[in-house]
Amino acid sequence: MPDFSKIDAYLEKNMDGSIAELSKLVAQPSISAQGIGLKECAAMVADMLRARGFTAEIMDTEGAPVVFGERKGKSDKTLLFYNHYDVQPPEPLELWDTPPFEPSLREGKLYGRGVSDDKSHITSRLFAIDALLDADGELPCNVKFIVEGEEETSSVHLHDFIRANKEKLKADACIWEFGGVDHREVPMQYLGLRGICYVELSVERLSADVHSGLGGSIFENAAWRLVWALSTLKGPDEKIRIPGFYDDVRQPTQRDREMMDALPDVADEYKKRYGVKKFIKELTGGTDLKMEEVFVPTCTICGLTSGYQGPGSKTVLPAKASAKVDFRLVPDQKPEDIVRKLRAHLDAQGFEDVAINFLGGEPAARTDPDDPFVRTVVETSEEIYEFAMEIVPMIGGSGPNYPFVHDLGLPVATAGLGHPDTRAHAPNENIRLDLYLKHARHMARLLKKFAE
Repeated sequence: MPDFSKIDAYLEKNMDGSIAELSKLVAQPSISAQGIGLKECAAMVADMLRARGFTAEIMDTEGAPVVFGERKGKSDKTLLFYNHYDVQPPEPLELWDTPPFEPSLREGKLYGRGVSDDKSHITSRLFAIDALLDADGELPCNVKFIVEGEEETSSVHLHDFIRANKEKLKADACIWEFGGVDHREVPMQYLGLRGICYVELSVERLSADVHSGLGGSIFENAAWRLVWALSTLKGPDEKIRIPGFYDDVRQPTQRDREMMDALPDVADEYKKRYGVKKFIKELTGGTDLKMEEVFVPTCTICGLTSGYQGPGSKTVLPAKASAKVDFRLVPDQKPEDIVRKLRAHLDAQGFEDVAINFLGGEPAARTDPDDPFVRTVVETSEEIYEFAMEIVPMIGGSGPNYPFVHDLGLPVATAGLGHPDTRAHAPNENIRLDLYLKHARHMARLLKKFAE
């Protein structure tokens, strides 16, 4: 085993400086859903890469710019890091203990919007690179970064960007944007992501809201119209009723079930953390619950908007209504196909007036659990964490890993510093400083081992 004492000593000594750099990055708002601060944040990321001797480019897309960085190393092998600099909207602001873009350090945690998802993963990886450069004066292998600004809005322009820049992004393997430990402090290796198809359904029946006493008996109500349309999408049995929706679903393998069976039961943890009273489909726990969570597609109403929703009463008949709906997809479903089937279904049910606005999506993608790169990531974590890294074949969340796996042909592995109470996408998002340091130590070891 190589001696990492010098590298670990550097990381311990310079931890405060790295957290200060992270805090500066978090303090820059970069909200892709609202188009706030994206160019400014991209410029910050490019400067951070250049400070480590990387050549860095800010590359325009039809949406937010993509930051690409590259530095040559001793080995000809190339590791690609995928990250994103955009963050979720901070609302509801009143639920934050401290302002979301004013990073706050307390009790071993750093709080702020985007601190976990995904800015700490950017800076902790750069921190590992700092330690390697301090110890050796060079990187053990070639390192590339692709840092986009639209991950939180379904990476709508990333796939085309990757296809147009395949040679620039050429690598041997990829480390994904996230990772972390579960509720037992066990580091997890997530080898796949479900796909997603995100749409907004909307109805407009009148030119303006109307007094409900005037219109309630004689005018069409946009809210009811939308509710009736939504009710056709899924039944009380939780089965999605869009014809052909399940046609392309690839069933999980026996190996998938065996890997899920090896993971701990999550039922009690979910009940405790989220206040779950019972699970749908009469699920109680065990492997069946874990399989359902990952390998079954979904239809989720994420938000409903219509009429008056403030305090007190307002007797009004809404002119407009809308709903945000996401479909989580499994291999081999495609978002474009789901949109077509959704349109055909609504039309067949007499809801031609319900408009569909496709807000983004991507197919599911997975990496072979037996890939040598996966083994390298797992093995290099063993010295850092108290427990061995456990392999999860796929998780319920989504991300743009499909073009990395299928267009660039890369094995994609996860490693990160998340923890179950990191509150990504929610108020009081945070990271634990101990896990930040552990991730930097892991990445330094991975880069060394990968170069071999």
